[in-house]
Amino acid sequence: MTPLQSRMIDAALPHVAFDGWSPATFRRAAEDAEVTPAQARAAFPRGAIDLALAFHQRNDDALVERLQGEDLSALRFRDRIARVVRLRLEIAGEHQEAVRRGVTLMSLPNHAADGTRAIWGTADAIWTALGDTSRDVNWYTKRATLAGVYSATLLYWLGDKSEDRRESWGFLDRRIDDVMQIEKVKASVRDNPVLSRLMAGPNLILGRIRAPARSPRPDMPGRWDDPE
Repeated sequence: MTPLQSRMIDAALPHVAFDGWSPATFRRAAEDAEVTPAQARAAFPRGAIDLALAFHQRNDDALVERLQGEDLSALRFRDRIARVVRLRLEIAGEHQEAVRRGVTLMSLPNHAADGTRAIWGTADAIWTALGDTSRDVNWYTKRATLAGVYSATLLYWLGDKSEDRRESWGFLDRRIDDVMQIEKVKASVRDNPVLSRLMAGPNLILGRIRAPARSPRPDMPGRWDDPE
């Protein structure tokens, strides 16, 4: 992200609470950041929608930066995931109304694909920060599952009035527990000689799927369940 883009995001945030991620906010952000209309459009070709997406991306980047100072080694793997998702929501809480307005914008049919990509990016940032080493179909399924957990928790969190967001963190724990149950079922299928033979064909096809090329950190397991 360029300094100009970051400056425009900062300039936009005071206006978002009143006007949402709108053309009016985009125009005022450019004015407050002392950016010409041409420079603003060069930085954000689609205007307000790209500005909102850049805000979301900056929060993802902030999460990765904060995790560099976090020691999660003493936690169970599922608790590491819960901790990182919670941290991402705490970052969102620094500008909650801007996040709320972003969710509203991304829920519009013409921006649904942008919203899906943004949430997928958050899930990918979390798994990558945790050192995900999967290179097969699990690369996709883990991100898809975590994207569902994150988006559901985000919506709950936006309406949560409990002290210290206690109810949101309980909701998050329950969603992760649900995923852990799915992993246990998958493991039982693998260990069952009859079911494993029935799944041999589909597993062969799925086994040919490969994740996009990247250089993952090798220090964390690539599964939802703790291998220990």
